[in-house]
Amino acid sequence: MANARIVYSTGQGRLCPECARPVAECRCRRSRPAQPQAVVPKGDGIVRVGRETKGRKGKGVTVVTGVPLAGQELDALATRLKKRCGSGGTVHEGVIEIQGDHRDLLVEELGRLGYAVKRSGG
Repeated sequence: MANARIVYSTGQGRLCPECARPVAECRCRRSRPAQPQAVVPKGDGIVRVGRETKGRKGKGVTVVTGVPLAGQELDALATRLKKRCGSGGTVHEGVIEIQGDHRDLLVEELGRLGYAVKRSGG
């Protein structure tokens, strides 16, 4: 066996292939997990507020797309909008989904926050 080094140890977990330290304590660039980069969605700069029922057994949600934020900032905006509407929701792939039909309220609130807003859909 040309390569007899330990790759995994029950006492330490996964080990770095270069420095043989536990991955959590590794100082090598190669073994560090990649930090997720927050990607700001590209668009025309207009935030669109619509309503969808697809895949939700007829239950409607208000969908906010085109927000030029990412990561923690998008989550903070979603939390603020959910509190304003008094309902639940989520952020899914850069899209804010809020339970129920709150299009008018969200258009007003996003306009107050300085975004260019349009209602989309019917």
